[in-house]
Amino acid sequence: MNSKRALKHLKILSKNPKEMRLAAEDWKNNFEILISTIMSARTRDEVTIPTAEKLFKVYFSAKTLGSANLKEVMEIVKPINFYKTKSKNIIACAKMLHEEYKDKVPITIEELIKLPGVGRKTANVFISELGRDGLAVDTHVSYISQKLGWTKNQNPRKIEEDLKKLFQKKYWNKINGVLVRFGKTHTSKREKDRLLKEIKRIK
Repeated sequence: MNSKRALKHLKILSKNPKEMRLAAEDWKNNFEILISTIMSARTRDEVTIPTAEKLFKVYFSAKTLGSANLKEVMEIVKPINFYKTKSKNIIACAKMLHEEYKDKVPITIEELIKLPGVGRKTANVFISELGRDGLAVDTHVSYISQKLGWTKNQNPRKIEEDLKKLFQKKYWNKINGVLVRFGKTHTSKREKDRLLKEIKRIK
């Protein structure tokens, strides 16, 4: 696979999917972007977004969320998957942001992954949303990248490295959004595989 061909694939993927808001998008500040992204792991965006909106009406800053009552937070975020663990993580994350980072969210992968509940994928989604050079690998990116021949790896970190070699840096923070929207638009595996097979044939 060469870069020119992969870029053609990416542009085709970006044409058809319907408009949709993803969990990391359209928040007031970096705190809200990060917390909503933590909450979104293995949860549909359609569930995460209204749940996060409800949370931020009560806990609107790192200080307020960091000192929140666990049971009260759990009650709000109950609609999302793994809400008990995520409730603990977002409170701990907010507390750390308030106490150690003076309410400012760090903007490097290295610093972000020190925060509770923040793995490499979440960190990459966050910095991508800020327009920085992040390339988040989730299930959509992993599946589509393998189907199109962009990578032969299944490990997310290795897929990330492969895609960073394949695409110019200016495209990194666009890849996740494009592939996630494609994956969410074409929910039938058969239909998705058919379209990806057609795209892969393009030279």
